[in-house]
Amino acid sequence: MSNTIFIIIIAIIVFDFFLERSLDYLNTLKWSSKLPDELKEIYDEKKYKTSQKYEKVKHRFSQLTDSISFVAILLILFLSGFAFLDEYVRSITQNPVFMALLFFGILGLAADILSTPFSIYSVFVIEERFGFNTTNVKTFILDKIKGLLLGAIIGGGLLALIVWIYSSTGEWFWLIAWGAISFFMIFMTMFYSTLIVPLFNKQTPLEESELRSAIQDFAKKVNFKLDNIYKIDGSKRSKKANAYFSGLGPKKRIVLYDTLIENHTTEELVAVLAHEIGHYKKKHTLFGMIISIAQTGVMLFVLSLFIGNPVLSQALGATEGSFHIGILAFGLLYSPLSLVIGLIMNFVSRKNEYQADRFAGEKYSANALKKALKKLSVDNLSNLRPHPLYVFFYYSHPTLLQRLKALEDK
Repeated sequence: MSNTIFIIIIAIIVFDFFLERSLDYLNTLKWSSKLPDELKEIYDEKKYKTSQKYEKVKHRFSQLTDSISFVAILLILFLSGFAFLDEYVRSITQNPVFMALLFFGILGLAADILSTPFSIYSVFVIEERFGFNTTNVKTFILDKIKGLLLGAIIGGGLLALIVWIYSSTGEWFWLIAWGAISFFMIFMTMFYSTLIVPLFNKQTPLEESELRSAIQDFAKKVNFKLDNIYKIDGSKRSKKANAYFSGLGPKKRIVLYDTLIENHTTEELVAVLAHEIGHYKKKHTLFGMIISIAQTGVMLFVLSLFIGNPVLSQALGATEGSFHIGILAFGLLYSPLSLVIGLIMNFVSRKNEYQADRFAGEKYSANALKKALKKLSVDNLSNLRPHPLYVFFYYSHPTLLQRLKALEDK
């Protein structure tokens, strides 16, 4: 039985890899050296050629990194690397919590060490070449250290709690773990901007200005209570622009990247935020949280049906059953179901984006939103003609051309 599970795991990994490569290839078929007619009002010839070069460079780089990851995971599986690590942690401790922390801690650290050279190349070569990078070496190193510490504290703490719950509660494991993880998800949604973001970026209240007044006036117009409007120093890492909402209830917060503020008019910025407010008014944020919690519950329930079976661990070469290696095997087996759920969630997300665009267009200005979307796409050198199948699998947002057409047709 363990051999059958091992073969299934290998088949899943191989299928995922070649599916991704096939979708990437389809996407390359949409590349063009000549500016397409449908993009002439968005890109000029020079900027379009730059965007195509950017796509090609990123494509080649992802092909390399994904291929290395694919070969690495196959080598680890065929050489029983996970089983070897399992034996090593068992030689240090027999406590299930400490074993899991040590097992995943070593895996995470090894993965980070191996991926760091590629991250350096991506940031300091690719992003630098196309004029996006503003990260210096000090910031990069500090981000790495902070990320590892946060992963150890938050990820390790959550993992320790889950393993302890499993060891202590038996058949009720999935339900209690679901409650703990759900609490954590809601807590992080509410306090992410106040607890985590300040470790990496400086957030300051948006000063009294034409922009702040325009945002507050619109929020008041649509009966959306909003007191927390912040600006973040995104320019310390990249010239790419962004904005986001975070929090729930009184903890709602608008965060605008300084790069976004610099490159857009007040009208365009309010249109972008009107879109985000549309998500709240249409209950997309609440619905998304409920769906995420429900997904977690389903996954934990399915996990509880199999995690106690030592065959999962044996499939990865381990001689003894354990929670940490069993959950790793389960994660690999769960991948196809995760793919299907992801497709459904992306479909729902794209539908929600249309609704939020429509809200912004009706309640504020469709023309201002279109200008903002075009400018964001050009400034970020976005690929505006992805293959439809690629969009179906990977895009949580409709393409720019689809969004512009929908705003025209509203």
